[in-house]
Amino acid sequence: MVKMNGETLMTDAAAFVVMSGAYLQLLKKKSRRRSRRRWWMVTLNQSRERYSGTHLMADLLKEPSGRFENFCRMSFEDFEELLQKIEPVISKKDTRWRKAIPGKERLALTLRFLASGGSFKSLHYLFKISAQLISSIVPEVCSALIKVLSNVIQIPSNESEWKHIAKQFENIWNFPHCIGSMDWKHITIQAPINSGSEFYNYKQYFSVVLMALVDADYSFIFADCGCQGRLSDGAVFRNTELFKKIENNELHCPSDEPLPGRNIPIPYLFVGDDAFGLCKQIMKPYPGLHEKGSKERTFNYRLSRARRVVENVFGIMASTFRVLRKPMLLQPVKVSLIVMTCVLLHNFLRKSRSSRSNYSPPGTFDSEEDGNITPGAWRQNQDNMSSLLPLRNIPRKPSMEARTIRNELAEYFMSNGRVSWQDIYC
Repeated sequence: MVKMNGETLMTDAAAFVVMSGAYLQLLKKKSRRRSRRRWWMVTLNQSRERYSGTHLMADLLKEPSGRFENFCRMSFEDFEELLQKIEPVISKKDTRWRKAIPGKERLALTLRFLASGGSFKSLHYLFKISAQLISSIVPEVCSALIKVLSNVIQIPSNESEWKHIAKQFENIWNFPHCIGSMDWKHITIQAPINSGSEFYNYKQYFSVVLMALVDADYSFIFADCGCQGRLSDGAVFRNTELFKKIENNELHCPSDEPLPGRNIPIPYLFVGDDAFGLCKQIMKPYPGLHEKGSKERTFNYRLSRARRVVENVFGIMASTFRVLRKPMLLQPVKVSLIVMTCVLLHNFLRKSRSSRSNYSPPGTFDSEEDGNITPGAWRQNQDNMSSLLPLRNIPRKPSMEARTIRNELAEYFMSNGRVSWQDIYC
């Protein structure tokens, strides 16, 4: 038997206590349940197989007549038609994902972005695609849509087509020789990188300008987007293809003709607001206030009725494609792509048999009967509109020829072209 002195015994006892404590601590760790990770911390790393855009599309197609049309703003038939045209271009494998994102998801994602106006981050939660990848998918799909839908907007190429538009304006809005209603709007954007004051407009925010010409059936004839917001209305108009065609006499408009019961030949012309300059091809209202019953006041009333068409087009487009209702946090090139895509989709849906009734059902646009105006449904959704803002009205001296044409129209509205209800309103 080995004898131990007091010091050795105390050392061994201390070592036993330490080893016992370490052993108990190890047992306690093993018995403790491992904490689960919180799902929201690893969203980007989750598998797309759990719930991806493919599953979302499958859910929408269960009720294609209801949820799908509200989600994409068009019928499933029109969606399939667009998909067949652009799928070879947009269906490709992206290096950010190990497998390709189907063209159906890319198109649905883009249409949802245009319809909702939400951020790329909000689309990420729907389609399980990163916001960075969405920022490249949306412009790509918009470019493809612009390419395949370019034929839905066409400037008339001969006199008979122009006269058909003029006949519609005369029958519906009682304004003869009108071949289009034109207007332009500021599209609010964030400050572009290294742009200085290039896009800084008179209202002290950054914007690009959308210029549009529409017919009496609420469809675009011409549209141009991308001019810097700092430019004046005259400079914006001079930079458009429409102005060049007017200057070079390439529109093939009908020859000047006198109004019914009149002798002075009047050209076929466009109508606009005070932001435009009065010229032979463009009519604008008389400036200032005028006495009730005067020819100036009557002319302004009749012109405003014809101009209401383009206001309605902008209104229904912004109500449907809500990306136009607030500032876009994108660079000007991408903004122009998105705006032109909305313009082309407007014409496409207006001409579609399956989507026209849903895109613009009865009561959507302003209507008028014997001078009584019924506001369109789109006007109820214009609260807090922070984009699509009007241009500044700049006074300028018109030519004598333009004044003569405007006076001849005003005299016609007071005589042969008089309507029974105009005295009530003007």
